[in-house]
Amino acid sequence: MSVHDYSVTTADGSTKSLGDYSGQTLLIVNVASKCGLTPQYTGLEELQRSLGDRGFQVLGFPSNQFGAQEPGSDSEIQEFCSTSYGVTFPVFAKIDVNGPDAHPLFAHLRAAAPGSGVDDSIPWNFTKFLVDGSGAVVKRFEPMDAPEQIADEIAAAL
Repeated sequence: MSVHDYSVTTADGSTKSLGDYSGQTLLIVNVASKCGLTPQYTGLEELQRSLGDRGFQVLGFPSNQFGAQEPGSDSEIQEFCSTSYGVTFPVFAKIDVNGPDAHPLFAHLRAAAPGSGVDDSIPWNFTKFLVDGSGAVVKRFEPMDAPEQIADEIAAAL
């Protein structure tokens, strides 16, 4: 399967096919509003603004699985992202990224790019997955890999 084979729920409750992003390089990120890494929203937005016209798209997926650092409703999360960080990239409905209730997209991402731990689980907020235009997972970046540190690798994938 490809990332493009999955559908996700938008913050307003509608369904969005990731096939709509076919041909674009994606950075899929599990995000949180009350995390020490939340300032990475600034770097993610900068990537979106600087590379978006070259066929690049950031996709944010809030998750409350790590220290309950994403407690808000989908509408509260949207408001926070917009007013606090000026986010213009899509931030979807809150999901699980690990465990038995993990969204199938994240189960696919974890299996395709397992990371350096003993299993494929996501260790914390702001784990990032680089996906090419055909929907194949290219690379996993861990939470401490700041967006500005991975910008060159993303640009090279475009």
